[in-house]
Amino acid sequence: MKLKLILPLLLFVVLVGFLGKGLFLNPREVPSPLIGKPAPTFEAPVLGDSSKTFYTEEMKGKVWLLNMWASWCVACREEHPLLVEMRKHDIPLYGLAYKDVETNALAVLESMGDPYITTANDADGTIGIDYGVYGVPETYVIDKKGIIRYKQIGPITPEALRDTILPLLKELAV
Repeated sequence: MKLKLILPLLLFVVLVGFLGKGLFLNPREVPSPLIGKPAPTFEAPVLGDSSKTFYTEEMKGKVWLLNMWASWCVACREEHPLLVEMRKHDIPLYGLAYKDVETNALAVLESMGDPYITTANDADGTIGIDYGVYGVPETYVIDKKGIIRYKQIGPITPEALRDTILPLLKELAV
């Protein structure tokens, strides 16, 4: 009889514990099931020149970053000046215009600067789905063997660049 009275209270305490723990989780640290696994391969038209194609297979042997972004994304615009600065330091940054209208994406790159070596166009979002995109921007560090080594959810911050991304790029370049 006492168990019937105590059980709901115990379940409530456990539920409150889980919810309380959730309040202190960082949403930018959502673990990706792709970390340590081969990056999904794709070929996509180059933004602004559909006669050219970007092939991820051509990236084998290189350490590189894939930044998924969109012209309609406010956080992408916040991140953009840092990406432009990264380009000045020869960081191997490639873009993927995710679910975007090509003319809008090109207008952003023209007005804010183009930080990408190449930008592939993922107009229908299928490439992003293969990468498990939660929402743009997202950035992936991919090693010479084509393995995803890190995923940045949300805008790259100066701290994330300094403390995580640049040291990882340096380590992987060896």
